[in-house]
Amino acid sequence: MSEFMQFLSSGVTVGAVYALVALGFTIIYNASDVVNFAQGEFVMLGGMITWAAYAAGLPLPLAALIAIILTAALGVAINKFAIEPARGAPVVSLIIITIGASVFIQGGAQIIFDKQIHSFPAFSDDTPLNILGATIQTQSLWVIGGALVVFIGLWLFFTRTLLGRAVLATSNNRQAAQLVGINTTFIMTLSFALSAGIGALAGVLATPITLVAYNVGIGFALKGFAGAMLGGMGNPKGALVGGFLIGLIEAMTAGYLSSTYKEAAAFIVILLVLFFMPQGLFGNKTTERV
Repeated sequence: MSEFMQFLSSGVTVGAVYALVALGFTIIYNASDVVNFAQGEFVMLGGMITWAAYAAGLPLPLAALIAIILTAALGVAINKFAIEPARGAPVVSLIIITIGASVFIQGGAQIIFDKQIHSFPAFSDDTPLNILGATIQTQSLWVIGGALVVFIGLWLFFTRTLLGRAVLATSNNRQAAQLVGINTTFIMTLSFALSAGIGALAGVLATPITLVAYNVGIGFALKGFAGAMLGGMGNPKGALVGGFLIGLIEAMTAGYLSSTYKEAAAFIVILLVLFFMPQGLFGNKTTERV
């Protein structure tokens, strides 16, 4: 029982990070139909910039805030200088642009920072908790709580604010949204800023547990994409559930089979979803987008 609870707690913790990445995918996909594979690099930058700022002597909360703001600004820059100029190009071309952005960011991080693995202290007392025989780090509670708070915040934003409804209108029909006076260019900018900021927050929360280096982004991107696909691409609730499920599948695979197969779990999920349930768990069954 204690062994199962340990795997469960590990899966929920890493799943919360994947859920945040999947939410980032969902925001941009809803606004533009683009799958942004630079999303994982936003997670990496959140951790790396926070580490660098903290190492320079800034308080940890301020270092984290700077990391989120700078990463959100980078997301806006990617939209402005890479995505918007290619508006009207095939979706595949836009996806390739995001892959190119991911490679560029990773290379830049390697030059600006270094190739070493880094971390910074947990946000609160790092004395582990013992729950039903499982040892849980207090930082895990920050990660899980952060994912839930972001999801609730996004739900309130999309359902209770005029700006959030403008984002949904743009996602349903960009041209119709323009005709009723919605500034879709601003909506796209906002979507990239939100997505990048959420990715950076994931990196800030996860780094005390998972550590960070210049090349960890691609792993987060693929796991987050798998979570978004499993939940139903474009569905925030699906992104949350899918991310947690990917984390649990990964943890159980490593615990009961072998850690050798852990990295393959996400790819197997992607293939199974594409073959048998392309709309995902919560996706629209009549949609033509995959």
